[in-house]
Amino acid sequence: MKTFIGVMIPFFGTLIGSLMVFFMKDKINKRIEKVLLGIASGVMIAASIWSLLIPAVNLAESQGIISWIPATLGFMLGIFFLLMIDRISPHIEKNKVKGIKANFSKVQMLVFAVTLHNIPEGMAVGVAFAGAISQNAGITMASAFALSIGIAIQNFPEGAIISMPLKTEGTSKLRAFVYGTLSGAVEPIAAFITLLLTNMIVPLLPYLLSFAAGAMIYVVINELVPESQEGELAFLGTIGVTFGFLIMMILDIALG
Repeated sequence: MKTFIGVMIPFFGTLIGSLMVFFMKDKINKRIEKVLLGIASGVMIAASIWSLLIPAVNLAESQGIISWIPATLGFMLGIFFLLMIDRISPHIEKNKVKGIKANFSKVQMLVFAVTLHNIPEGMAVGVAFAGAISQNAGITMASAFALSIGIAIQNFPEGAIISMPLKTEGTSKLRAFVYGTLSGAVEPIAAFITLLLTNMIVPLLPYLLSFAAGAMIYVVINELVPESQEGELAFLGTIGVTFGFLIMMILDIALG
């Protein structure tokens, strides 16, 4: 039950963020958006270090592997995996969808792109809880929960930033909420699939943890930070990054 709750926490972050479409008249305030994007960036950076890379290094050492090799290979694969996804999926920039010109509506393309990017985050949560369940990966259940909470914090602004532009472009509030929520539904699915394969992936955990870290850092560098630093209110994004990083660092050290 603890694992089930932990895996579902990020999804509720997206759901609550998507609910904002019912409470905001037009679109999310630019100042609030900058701060939320910054917080999401800081949370994911800290989670990548304390919840993923450091456990990957420690686990590799316990397995008798040169500690930096799994961290390096996994991190690089995570980066290149997201690069590949960006090459084959629509790219979201300033609430516009560019890229593939397939038989999809703009709304469907938007949800499709965000959904693809959420898969590695779901895997990260699944890998963390798989490590906690195995009890030999150097990851505690509290640390896995810290990662899950951190991703939920990141998912809140993501849900709002998805649903609000859809409403602005003419989509009904209910439909915008549903699309925003569905974009996050893939995370618990990916996490549960990862958990089902726990026995198979334990030997690969150092690589998978690092892979998840690389994927999360890519999202931060490619999407969150550029958006938070655009325009005259960039300082708000910087403040958000600082607080997000500190929040996640304290969560992980205190609970993990």
